[in-house]
Amino acid sequence: MNKRRALISVSDKRGAVELARGLIALGFEIISTGGTAKSLVEAGLAVTPVAEVTGFPEILGGRVKTLNPRIHAGILARLDDEEQRQELEKHGVTPIELVAVNLYPFAAAVARPGAAHEDAVENIDIGGPAMVRAAAKNHASVTVVVNPDRYPEILAQLESNGSVGDQTRLKLAAEAFAHTAAYDAMIASYFTELPGTSEGRFPKQFSLSFNKMQELRYGENPQQDAVFYAQAAGLYGLAGAKQLQGKELSFNNLNDLHAARELALEFDEPVAVAVKHANPCGVGRAESIAEAYRLAFRADPVSIFGGIIALNREVDEETARQMAEIFLEAVIAPAFSPEALKLLKEKSDLRLLQAAPLTAGQDQYDLKKVDGGLLLQTIDRNRITLKEAKPVTGRKPGIDELEMLLFAQKVVKHVRSNAIVVGGRNRTFGIGAGQMSRIAAAKIALAQAGDSARGAVIGSDAFFPFPDTVEEAAAAGITAIVQPGGSLKDAESIEACNRHGITMIFTGRRYFKH
Repeated sequence: MNKRRALISVSDKRGAVELARGLIALGFEIISTGGTAKSLVEAGLAVTPVAEVTGFPEILGGRVKTLNPRIHAGILARLDDEEQRQELEKHGVTPIELVAVNLYPFAAAVARPGAAHEDAVENIDIGGPAMVRAAAKNHASVTVVVNPDRYPEILAQLESNGSVGDQTRLKLAAEAFAHTAAYDAMIASYFTELPGTSEGRFPKQFSLSFNKMQELRYGENPQQDAVFYAQAAGLYGLAGAKQLQGKELSFNNLNDLHAARELALEFDEPVAVAVKHANPCGVGRAESIAEAYRLAFRADPVSIFGGIIALNREVDEETARQMAEIFLEAVIAPAFSPEALKLLKEKSDLRLLQAAPLTAGQDQYDLKKVDGGLLLQTIDRNRITLKEAKPVTGRKPGIDELEMLLFAQKVVKHVRSNAIVVGGRNRTFGIGAGQMSRIAAAKIALAQAGDSARGAVIGSDAFFPFPDTVEEAAAAGITAIVQPGGSLKDAESIEACNRHGITMIFTGRRYFKH
């Protein structure tokens, strides 16, 4: 019973050799399995195979190897209990003092393009979580480590004190339970999204797993703490973006970058989106990304100052030169040319992020935390078209007007409700966001547009409860309106449009955003 024993069985083999070497130097016997044992032996270390401990070979292609009383009794025995110590001696079981285990790469397996269901199933670890949970439960006697970054700390304590401290073992147990909980959450999420596994669109129990990416300086305000988590299923979207330069990202930066990027992804043609406080303040599209940015800037040259920019094309030197003329917080794009990077590096605080476009099937749900619960909805990533829109006025929209209406509708989908967008063929002229009444949103958007409203169009995220918005639009020179329709007073709005020669189409689709 005086032999010190450690079990090492890891999928992530970073530092495993160094850990084992350090433990052996301290008098530990190392027991191990499969690929981990092979890598340790290849490093010239003495390793006892688990099968030698259990007296039973690894079977079923490795599905069963550590699920054995000689392993779990060694982990779970309370060494402060004399009766349990005697039981171990009676059955010839040596206590396991340290368990270094991390789990099969389930997230990586299901993230591979074309991954088969069988691959997912075979990457569900069974023995690993059982050992981790057992060791964490018995943290009074056992050190459990699931994170390779902890190895140096553990070796240092063993070298200096002969044992790992009580508080460290408690901390490691908490980390271990979080590790297995996150792992099970990933698996549960995968299975509940398979066809036929849930009753209705949403499962009765919903689990998601996240990993801490970085601590943020503060939240929306300095008195709030904040952190950025990434889904454990893999880095993609904003979480997968690579920061090329600039200061650390803030909570508000990330929120605005998300808003800007989501709107930019509505377009196939080159587009530039400027966002301030989670609302677009200017959107431009053109044949070149440089011209698209120029149009977005012209849309609101005041609000764009200190804003966030999202582009759906590589940032070239011409675009970078324009952006360098004003103060911006951050720019996110699929790529930056070497010339653009060289130019923008002169603005060292400017945050530059490179992020690939979203791919289908990622982030299916939109979540909003409320006190005591969670609101969950599907994400509306349906591309906007006006193919099913219904003209409801005497004058029907022309081809140019339809193109302008489609542009305005794409933008208004991403503006906080109540929302009105005044737009032209290739840029916004005015945006009214987050107002308690639709007429207030319209007045803000039209006032911002000024003379540019003449010959422009309006996009609305929801129906007009009264014809007053039409009257304001007519006075400003608007020629066409797109809105969902569905108000009890639709007829009055239609009559006002006919009276002023405005064409209006109903889409039947609302775009509230809260």
